[in-house]
Amino acid sequence: MSQQSPYEILGISDSASFEEIQEAKNRLSQEYSNNSKLIENIEAAYDAIIMERLRMRQEGKIKVPDRIRFPERSVDVPSSPPPLSLNTSPPWLQRLIDTPSSNEILVCGGVFAVLAAITIFVSSNQIPLILVLGVFANVYFLNRKEQKFGRALLMTILGLLIGVALGTGLIGLLGGANLTVPLEADKMASVVTLIIFWLISSFLR
Repeated sequence: MSQQSPYEILGISDSASFEEIQEAKNRLSQEYSNNSKLIENIEAAYDAIIMERLRMRQEGKIKVPDRIRFPERSVDVPSSPPPLSLNTSPPWLQRLIDTPSSNEILVCGGVFAVLAAITIFVSSNQIPLILVLGVFANVYFLNRKEQKFGRALLMTILGLLIGVALGTGLIGLLGGANLTVPLEADKMASVVTLIIFWLISSFLR
């Protein structure tokens, strides 16, 4: 094999492209990975061809791609997925969704958590008062973001209707499945509504 030309060692013609040279070298290296002598000959042949191509490049005859001259730079780096951003979402969604700080989430959550805890322990005739306080708190948090009282009030009323409907429906589902309901229907509806208020006031605007 030592009397063969570098091209013959790699099994390619002297007009082979850089891709063919690289492919032949890699293929032979894998095929003879257990034969160190052959690997040395393959590497030497590859280096000889590359040096010849570099010389030809210096003479202006060919252009050597960087990935051949610097193979260590061609290592594929797994690309990370692009971060989610509201900037790529529809305009109507950007106007609706908010990205609050953790402090804002905790403040809103703390207020509605306290109201929900009170709901559990008070009598049923005091539930409307708790909901009224929840309505005022939700309107306040929403209006503080955009200074649009009408919009804040409308979203709060929608949240109230959705919360009451969900809470009542949840009681019906639990009762239909013969499961023990931990709260009375009006208290369950109130707690669910307060949770809806927290979601609205934290993540909507």
